[in-house]
Amino acid sequence: MKAKIHPQYNLQAQVVCQSCGNTFTTGSTKSSLTVEVCYKCHPLYTGEHRFLDVKGRVDTFQKKQQFAKQYQATSSSKKNKKDKEEKQAKSLRELLGEV
Repeated sequence: MKAKIHPQYNLQAQVVCQSCGNTFTTGSTKSSLTVEVCYKCHPLYTGEHRFLDVKGRVDTFQKKQQFAKQYQATSSSKKNKKDKEEKQAKSLRELLGEV
């Protein structure tokens, strides 16, 4: 290996969890790390069912879903009106009257 091109490896890197405050040590090229979720508060390891809401992403997703339902309800009623109008056949006189 080439000398002086690899980063310094720390055997005692401190890791701090932002959500629960848990700290532990591990090896890393950085001396301290911060994580959003650790093994003590992650839902997969704890068995709890909860949302990990980072920067309000769950709320924005739920708002988008609600807006999509409202839009779908209004657009389907407009589409039904348009389909009914298209189904009525126009006579030749009506077609020539539009021109």
